[in-house]
Amino acid sequence: MFMVVFAVVVALVVLVVLYVVFLQRSLVHLDELRANAMSQIGVQMNSRWDGLTALADVMKGYAEHERTALREIIAQRAPLGRTASAEEIQQQEGLLTSALGWLIAVSENYPELKANTLYQTTMENIAAAEDKVRMSRMVYNDTVTRINRAVRMFPASLFASMLGFGPHEYLKEPDGKTEMPSMRDGGR
Repeated sequence: MFMVVFAVVVALVVLVVLYVVFLQRSLVHLDELRANAMSQIGVQMNSRWDGLTALADVMKGYAEHERTALREIIAQRAPLGRTASAEEIQQQEGLLTSALGWLIAVSENYPELKANTLYQTTMENIAAAEDKVRMSRMVYNDTVTRINRAVRMFPASLFASMLGFGPHEYLKEPDGKTEMPSMRDGGR
């Protein structure tokens, strides 16, 4: 009888150990996907910053003061990698949004700049990079959903924190982007 109980206990311990090993491997896989998604956001945001740098160079012949101001904004950028936080992404997004808004306002004052082919091409490239950032953000949030679900569901929730895994923050839409613009006074 003792041998049967001992065999059952050993079998249960082996099953729990195998489950924990499987869980740890699964959580590492999900965390790597999340880190990769964060890295992709950094790469795409870097493309947007490169586009702004190119626009600053295009502005050189039009308005040195505006070019200098844009360069000062660009100097505030920070590299974003696999270990970046949702808050850091939000901060960089805010800088980019303000720089692009400022740039569009400046281009309204210089119609010849707005008509410049290089300016138009660069703006198209920035818009394409914006779409890639948007897609990368969606992939990141989808991956965060998967890892958060995995660490919160029973029985994984019993072991996840012991293995060093916890829920992650979602990237939120920047303030103002979810609101419809006013149609009065030409959309201003």
